[in-house]
Amino acid sequence: MTTGLSTTYADSVLNVRRATNFTAYTAHAKLHTGDPGAAGTSNASAETTRKALTFAAPSTVSTNRSSTATAVSWTSWSAGSETISHISEWDASSSGNFMSSGALASSKAVANGDTLTVTVTATQGGLAA
Repeated sequence: MTTGLSTTYADSVLNVRRATNFTAYTAHAKLHTGDPGAAGTSNASAETTRKALTFAAPSTVSTNRSSTATAVSWTSWSAGSETISHISEWDASSSGNFMSSGALASSKAVANGDTLTVTVTATQGGLAA
C-alpha cells in the first residue's frame, strides 16, 4: 500500500454528503519504521506512544488549504536503535481508528537517549481558483 487516507476516514468525509454527521476527533500520531499499511499497524516503531496533535486554523498555500500542528516529540527508545520513516494518524491515544499515514520528509535514525521531534502538516488540495 502506498500511504494516504484510510477507508474509515474517506468514508467519514464522503458520508457528510449523505447528511451523516462527521465526528470531530483529536488526531494522534504514531511512528513507523516503514509503510504503516492499510490498517496502520505494519512496521510499528518500538516507541509505541501516540502523541496528540494540535492543529492551527487552515490557511491557503497556493491552490491548497493547509493546517500545521504544533511540534510533538518522542524520547523513549528503549529497544536499541531503529530508523523512523513514516507516521500514522489515529483518532484516539490507544485503540481507536486508523485515519491516515504518510512518509516523513526524510528518515531519521534514533537510539536510546535520542529525541525525535516532528511537525505534521495536513493539506487538502485542488481549490477552485
